Amino acid sequence: MNVGDAPPRSPASSDIARRRDADFRRRAQRARARRAAIRRRRGVAGLALAAVVALAVLWLTAPSPAAGPGAGRQSARAAARSSSARKPASSTGRRAATPPGSLPQTNAYPSGTSTQFKALMAALWSGVMQDSLSAALPAFFPKGAYLQLKSISNASSDWTDRLVHDYGLDITAAHGLLGRHAARARLIAVEVTSSYGHWIQPGVCDNRLGYYEMPNARVVYSEDGQTRSFGVASMISWRGVWYVVHFGAILRASDVGMVDDAAVGRGVSVYSGTC
Repeated sequence: MNVGDAPPRSPASSDIARRRDADFRRRAQRARARRAAIRRRRGVAGLALAAVVALAVLWLTAPSPAAGPGAGRQSARAAARSSSARKPASSTGRRAATPPGSLPQTNAYPSGTSTQFKALMAALWSGVMQDSLSAALPAFFPKGAYLQLKSISNASSDWTDRLVHDYGLDITAAHGLLGRHAARARLIAVEVTSSYGHWIQPGVCDNRLGYYEMPNARVVYSEDGQTRSFGVASMISWRGVWYVVHFGAILRASDVGMVDDAAVGRGVSVYSGTC
């Protein structure tokens, strides 16, 4: 026997080895089968879990039957709005409009037909119809501008206690002119005779700044099928815009409201050189 040869096995030992090998193979097959079964069970469980999660998401996001077909989109939009509402305001967002009275005067000549002028006169008319000073106040000369304009020491109280007080009285008087059909009256136009505008030099009438003055504009309106009108005693300019400063009268003998030159029809403006 060569040194490298294996010793011969007896028949009995060969049978034992074959049985041992067969038993090992059977155990290995069973182990592989168990591992395959475990993988299958895990795969099924994973699919089931994914299905449950998907159903839960659908249930949470789907609109209720009573909400209607557009509810899902509306909910999404509402969520987007809520999310954007929680974001801090952008520094580049639109800022509040600067009050005109806080800005310096210019020598720009105002328009009597601009969109801004019409909006201010609509506020004046709204105040007349409602007998409301607060509604008509946007059409009045701004307080900040008056404080810049006047060289008197009591400009603030003069604006409040004299000018705005008289304006409120005249708003009430104009409302009374409309009578019981005030709610049916409709503004046609506030007519400004552009050639009547004139520049007031600084130093005149206790003014430290110059401005344009417009006398006797006409408020033209219709009521009960008839065209009527009354005047605006004086408007003055600030930064190229006409504002009412005296409505019914520039001067008055008593503390009562007045209506300037009420007339049937459009009336006639008359020039007067005032401050």
